[in-house]
Amino acid sequence: MSPSSRTRRPRAASPSAAPDRSPEPVGSPHALGSPGPDSPGPAPAGRDLLRMVLDRSAASRLLLGWAGVAALMLLSPAPGALSSALLALALAAIVAVIVIAAGGVVAQAEALARRLGDPYGTLVLTLSIVVIEVVLIAAVMLGPGDHATIARDSVMAVSMIIMNLVLGLCLLVGGTRREAMQVNRTGTSVYLVLLIGLGAMAFAVPAVLGEDGTYAPVQGVAIAAMTVAVYAVFLWRQTGAQAVEFQEVELPAADESAQEPADAADDSHDEDSSPGIGATLSRHRAELSLRVLLLVATVLPIVLLSHDMAGLLDEGLDRLGAPIALSGVLIAAIVFTPETLTALRAAAGGEMQRVVNLCHGALVSTLALTIPTVLIIGLATGSPVVLAESPVNLLLLGVTFAVSGVSAAAPRVTAVHGTVHLLLFAVYALALFS
Repeated sequence: MSPSSRTRRPRAASPSAAPDRSPEPVGSPHALGSPGPDSPGPAPAGRDLLRMVLDRSAASRLLLGWAGVAALMLLSPAPGALSSALLALALAAIVAVIVIAAGGVVAQAEALARRLGDPYGTLVLTLSIVVIEVVLIAAVMLGPGDHATIARDSVMAVSMIIMNLVLGLCLLVGGTRREAMQVNRTGTSVYLVLLIGLGAMAFAVPAVLGEDGTYAPVQGVAIAAMTVAVYAVFLWRQTGAQAVEFQEVELPAADESAQEPADAADDSHDEDSSPGIGATLSRHRAELSLRVLLLVATVLPIVLLSHDMAGLLDEGLDRLGAPIALSGVLIAAIVFTPETLTALRAAAGGEMQRVVNLCHGALVSTLALTIPTVLIIGLATGSPVVLAESPVNLLLLGVTFAVSGVSAAAPRVTAVHGTVHLLLFAVYALALFS
């Protein structure tokens, strides 16, 4: 039996086989006490629905984000006029507000993800991350100073953080707690094929096809269009005929052969009675709409704060004489910090395919949507967009993809696989300051 055919199905709980569940993320429907997509009972409505969606955490994040916007509008700090201490304090405050607001966005995206189920839910999460990333990169690109490499530096930092730091930690945590885990090989190989192809288009091809590491205007438009087209085909297949290949696989249990026939009948009944995405959208339309509105309202402060963050960041890096690539690392850290916690919780709960969906899916979305968006912004504003990477970063990215492919092909992934990913991230950090 192939891994993709051993898809994890909802199973009725029994005293002899209670499922091991990790703590639900804050903001998810399960954590808030609302029923999941397959749960019986009426959907929450009215004040109960509002209280469930706009809980204390969501309200505080929303208020903090807009309070930060109001404070900046009143103070209007000029980066050049601030002392180094005040500059560092202002930048730290803005970054903190953006990270907290981004956590609110991810919390609502997680809630939508739990309600919709995979792969739809993971898609919502990854697209939310990409929106925040594009906003921050665009703010730095359109700000004062020369930022021709900000998109390259940010996306490369995202690649190293996701594929080595976060994935390495997840494998280490999950492998230590569970000894061995398994991913859906077919779905994971689809991600890796996309990552290799899109990564080459983003970082390697501009060095040989373009000029000075940039695509010519016609080349940029063609690459952007083809990249988005490939991603559209991927989404069409991931949410359609190949959806099962991105779901968890069932690890063989020692007592699987001893299951009673009634269990099999229960599984069949659960599988047949599970509502599809259309039924979930219809039944929970009010909750889903409210969560989307709250997600947008929480994103807007990030958009408004990003411009001030870009100006302060430029001034701070100039004063420190730090490498310009650090701004890309900061953007990557802001974008993926909340999602890192989600991935670690999934790893601790043994949901390794969810970790793959989060990490690999986020990077696929970044390469397929951020790079084309940045190319179009560059064309529209006349700003150069340098994408060609240094030889050492290209080598590290290639080795990362190779290690990921070997790990995905193994019958099990363990903590040892994670240590190699962490080693690669450490070398990337070393190269950054060399």
